[in-house]
Formats: sequence, C-alpha cells, structure tokens
Amino acid sequence: MSETLELAKSLISKASVTPDDKGCQSIMIERLKKIGFEIHPLKFGDVDNFWATRGNGGPLFAFAGHTDVVPAGNEDAWNTAPFEPTIKDGFLYGRGAADMKGGLASMVTATENFVKENPNHNGTIAFLITSDEEGVAINGTVKVMDYLKENNQKIDFCLIGEPSSSAILGDVIRNGRRGCLNGSLTVKGKQGHIAYPQLANNPIHLVTPALNQLCDEEWDNGNEHFPATSLQISNIHSGYGVTNVIPGELEVLFNFRYSTETTKELLQKRVVEILDDYDFEYSIDWQHSGFPFLTPKGRLVDACAEAISNVKSIEPELSTSGGTSDGRFIAQEGTQVVELGPVNATIHQVNESVLVQDLEDLTRIYSKVLTKILV
Repeated sequence: MSETLELAKSLISKASVTPDDKGCQSIMIERLKKIGFEIHPLKFGDVDNFWATRGNGGPLFAFAGHTDVVPAGNEDAWNTAPFEPTIKDGFLYGRGAADMKGGLASMVTATENFVKENPNHNGTIAFLITSDEEGVAINGTVKVMDYLKENNQKIDFCLIGEPSSSAILGDVIRNGRRGCLNGSLTVKGKQGHIAYPQLANNPIHLVTPALNQLCDEEWDNGNEHFPATSLQISNIHSGYGVTNVIPGELEVLFNFRYSTETTKELLQKRVVEILDDYDFEYSIDWQHSGFPFLTPKGRLVDACAEAISNVKSIEPELSTSGGTSDGRFIAQEGTQVVELGPVNATIHQVNESVLVQDLEDLTRIYSKVLTKILV
C-alpha cells in the first residue's frame, strides 16, 4: 500500500463531522514534525486548526485544507460503511475520500517526498488546516488568517486541495470564486379570513410582482473570468398550512453569486430600489459570506498547469465556477490562491469515492508544484 493511500485511509476512518476533528490533525502533525515542520496548534472555540511551517524567508507557499466532513446521512444507503475506508474496483470509498481527505493525504506525502529530495529548499512551506470549512466557517481559516496578520506572516502562494476536477484529475484548476451574498426578505401583510380578502392584505400577492422583477433583472454581464451575477430564490414561506387563512407575513430567502463586475453594496442598493417601487412594508437581513477573488495566470497558476501537463498530459481549464471555499479568506490578503484536487463527482453524496490512482497522481502533481515554486 502506498504512503498516500495509507494516510488517506487513516484520515477517512476518523468520523470528523464538522467541527469535530477526531484526531485527523494529530495524524498530519506527527508526519510533518518528522520532516522538520514547526507546529502551531490554534484552537478557536470548538474548532481545531493548525499552522505549520518549514524553512525561512520567501516565497511562502502554503497547502490549505480541512479535516472536517459533512455528515454521512443515511448509512444504510451506503454500499460500504462511510467511515470504514474500502477499496473496490480501483476506488477508495468513504466519507471525505474526495472532499478532502484524499487531497490532504496527497499534500503530506508530496511534501515528504519533496523535502527528502530538497532538504535545503528555498523559501517556506506551510500547512493551514482547519476543521471548520463545511460548517459556519467562523472559527477556522478566517481566524488563522487573523493570527498570521498579527504575527506579520503573509502567504505568497496557496494551493487548496479542494476537489476541483470535473471528469478526470487535473482537468480543472479553480483560480477564483464568485462572491456570495444572502438575503432574508420579510414582507408584512394583514392576516384574515380567506373569504373576506377586502379585510386582509395578502403578502404573497403583494410581493409576487417584485420577485418576478428581481428574477428577471440583469445584474451584470460578467467578464472573461466570471459568469454573469445570478440571483436565486432558495425558499419562500408563508401561512400556517391551512386553506382558509390569508397569511400576515411572508419570508423569502435568496442568494447572489456575484462577479467582480459588481459589489455587495451595489446589489443591496438595487434590490432595495426594486422593492421600493412596490407598495408594501418589508425588511431585509443581509449576510455576506465571501468576496469574489481571482488569481490570474502567473507563477502559481502556471506551476499547477505545468505540473498537471507533466503528470497527466492534459491542459487544464481555468474556472471560477462552483460554490465558496476557504480561499475567499486567504485571497483577501493579496495571496495567489488556486484550488486543485480530486474529481468532485461524488462529494457530499453517499458512496463518496476517489480513484486510488488519482491519489498517486495528485501526490506527484503537488510535488512538482513545490519544485516549480521553491527550487
């Protein structure tokens, strides 16, 4: 059994559902200590994090990732026990196999291989690991970044091992992410008997034209790196589940995934302008969970693309699609950030899996990226 596969299985066997690390980080820390890393455990609230460094000076290249996983769900729906890593037909099965314990294992063994060949490498290698990525993400990477700022440490290049690949390993490098803005809209009406609508004021009827306009609005046209900003309504709730009462209130949950062609302030302003054109009472609570970021072609993107080409003989696509990641916290400090990891076809699903060969190839890719940046 290869070092990467053995480590991946060790990590998957820990039921580290957010925010419980279950000892995954201790396994990684012990490996890193043996090759000369200085470890800084950083616990915030109930979240375990660590920052580890080897070397001196710049550039500072960091691997980043998370040991937490989403719940397994209905374990009877799995073909194998979710926290008992199982190899079948060339695949490694288990919760976290792709998102992202396979990537973590490849990071560690790639670094071990690199240090063995380059014990006096240039610059600094670092690991930024959290157990709070799949949850509310308030005591994880964002707090570690605050710690680094307080200690005058800046990451120059960061590779996050999120499962970025689409059909085959290395076909996609995520070199940015869209911003994320959530809104909770409450519309006030007047409750009443459904047979006497003249004595009530139905908030569903009041808000429908405004929602139609919001859904039809063109927020921007995007650009060469980002698709156009989109608004999606995720939930509408009103009433008591009966047929004879006009509800007195309605709540709408909606989300913007936005490009660098706009800002959260402009989006909020335009939503209010649209709603104010209609005659109803409302309030909005906003939650902003991430700014958009982009790492253009340059030293990090080129190093990753060349490493993929060397190992897989393919040319990767650069993409900013998908959800949010902890890269949004790291990129705000001017760091070049990319996401490069396993195929994402089964993430958060039952029977999550990763090709065993992909773990070996990913280890080789990560080693080559380190070489291109630090040698």
